[in-house]
Amino acid sequence: MSRVTNQERGKTELVAIIGIVVVFGCVIGGYILSKGHLATLFQPYEVLVIVGAALGGLIIGTPSILLMSLVNKMKNIFLGKPMNKNTFMDLLKILFELFDLGRKDGLLALEGHAEEPEKSLLFQKYPSVASNKEAVDFLCDSMKMLVGGAGPHELEELMELSVEIKEEEVHKFSGLLQGVSDGLPALGIVAAVLGIIITMGSISEGPEVVGHHVAASLVGTFLGVLLSYGLVGPLSNNLGIMGQLEHQYMACIKQGLIAFSKGNTAAVSVEFSRRSIFSDYRPGFKEVEEACKALRVAAKTE
Repeated sequence: MSRVTNQERGKTELVAIIGIVVVFGCVIGGYILSKGHLATLFQPYEVLVIVGAALGGLIIGTPSILLMSLVNKMKNIFLGKPMNKNTFMDLLKILFELFDLGRKDGLLALEGHAEEPEKSLLFQKYPSVASNKEAVDFLCDSMKMLVGGAGPHELEELMELSVEIKEEEVHKFSGLLQGVSDGLPALGIVAAVLGIIITMGSISEGPEVVGHHVAASLVGTFLGVLLSYGLVGPLSNNLGIMGQLEHQYMACIKQGLIAFSKGNTAAVSVEFSRRSIFSDYRPGFKEVEEACKALRVAAKTE
């Protein structure tokens, strides 16, 4: 399992890095092929003005706890474990085993798994699920409510609250980064204006010096637009998609547990979960059916 996870993580890092290389490689490569001088683009003080102001604005407008969460989510773009069909299949499998256990041995059989999931052999069996602490807490807290006597209607309302909050978080973090992206072109203009001010102060030094300062000023506008539409904007979009998948993961848990609380069989409850997954990430009906049968056969032989 860890070998596959490391491969998937490597693919995620590679895809993101390839995208960045393509953006900057094509822009700078096209500039060089047009006989532009690369040294002209090297304007560290322009970068300091634009990037520093963008980061400063983000810090001013973002509470510290959200800022740290944003940093961690940004790390996940390059270092996180990507969600795929196997991730959702593992979730469907553990839900089936929990629901099947609850139907055979009663709801009290779920209590131990819900109270201490870190010690549960069932959760340890599915590392991709166990490593998702937020989802595990959501599942276990909801199972505790079910074991404690909450009816389907009450359970649905409680779980819907958590899912709605998760959906708001998706827009919140991607919105923070999108705000930075939207501001970068304007900050590029700020850097350009500062460059023009410097140019005006050296206008008596001759055309060559003035031309150099004007070129440096235009680089500021160039960098602001490039960073906005070529880097930060796409990262914001990536963050939003990752958040949508996390929201789908929790919605998958919600649909299955609510169906189970209404008296459906484990297989039917899992089908409710499966139907709530985006089509690109949704395992097939036959695939899930065969996996559930294999789990049931394995349980009988233990």
